[in-house]
Amino acid sequence: MKTTQYFEYTRTRPDRARIKDDWIKLVIEQPEKVEMQSDGRIRKWAKISEVGKFLRVILLEDGQTVHNAFFDRSYKEE
Repeated sequence: MKTTQYFEYTRTRPDRARIKDDWIKLVIEQPEKVEMQSDGRIRKWAKISEVGKFLRVILLEDGQTVHNAFFDRSYKEE
């Protein structure tokens, strides 16, 4: 999995350290929702059943490099 330095830095935060690589890959491969940002980055969401929360993954324009990943408390199921 390709990542940015920013992602590696934020991953050291206690609230982000518990996010598993497998969960990130699940969101990338099987998103429930996808949005393009105005800067070209891609937002993807999927529910992680193990924790009952939605994980948002932000990818760079290449669609492969993970820039950010966090549990999105404001996400509403459609």
